[in-house]
Amino acid sequence: MTFNEGVRIDTSTTSSSGGSRGPGRGIAVGGGLGGLLIVVVALFLGVDPGTVVPPQQMDTQGVETPGFDLSQCRTGEDANTIVQCRVVATGNSLDGVWAQLMPGYTRPNIEIFTEGVQTEGCGFATSDVGPFYCPLDETAYFDTGFFDTLVDQFGSSGGPFAQEYVVAHEFGHHVQNLQGTLGRAQRDPQGATGGGVRTELQADCYAGVWAHYAAITEQEGTGVPFLKPLTDQDIQDALSAASAVGDDRIQEAATGRVNPESWTHGSSEQRQKWFTTGYQTGDPAKCDTFATDNLG
Repeated sequence: MTFNEGVRIDTSTTSSSGGSRGPGRGIAVGGGLGGLLIVVVALFLGVDPGTVVPPQQMDTQGVETPGFDLSQCRTGEDANTIVQCRVVATGNSLDGVWAQLMPGYTRPNIEIFTEGVQTEGCGFATSDVGPFYCPLDETAYFDTGFFDTLVDQFGSSGGPFAQEYVVAHEFGHHVQNLQGTLGRAQRDPQGATGGGVRTELQADCYAGVWAHYAAITEQEGTGVPFLKPLTDQDIQDALSAASAVGDDRIQEAATGRVNPESWTHGSSEQRQKWFTTGYQTGDPAKCDTFATDNLG
């Protein structure tokens, strides 16, 4: 999906920090959690990531890297050419859409980091955990290097809308946090029909709701729609990313077998289904994954 050049990027809720180039770059697989650690697009719900990522991958000693210069993000053209600006602009678009759909919506913060980040509410995290949302500080965290991992290790499409889907998914968790439903993931965090899967699939659906409105929602102050109309390729990119991070696909690649009892995010098919539901209907009420016996 392409941003309209007349869009002005608002970086007021975004910050950027450098990190430490310690060991453990990439997706962590193996060890912990019953012998299988899958920490992709993680949802921490206030849990210190140090309890999830193996200690040897939490080394914060190393060469400090500078944060991204957000002054580079000014217009939609910058969003189309610079991945960090694309993340910020996608957040702006999400804020614009959800402000119209949800009474009382407040904007989350965005933190763009490299290698590792010390969050205010959820402890320290390395890039191994992928993008995540911390409800305690209402911040969505992104190391844009994850987008390369999504393509290189998980076989996702590398299109811009695949990246925007990831941002929209994390903002979906923010919407859940504002609704007071995000904590339901903790009640039964694992299993094919558990609260964790239902929470993640609802966030996928909310990402689809945003996609439904993104090209017709005008930016306040400029009157310019945030994004140009979606193409068939855009939708395929989003579905490709959703499929790439399905629990069944990740488990099979990592261990050669699928164990639904340990699922936390849902299967590839389910993730595609719920994104499509949100996109086709544009109705957040259709995203109530907690009220159905048929997750897909």
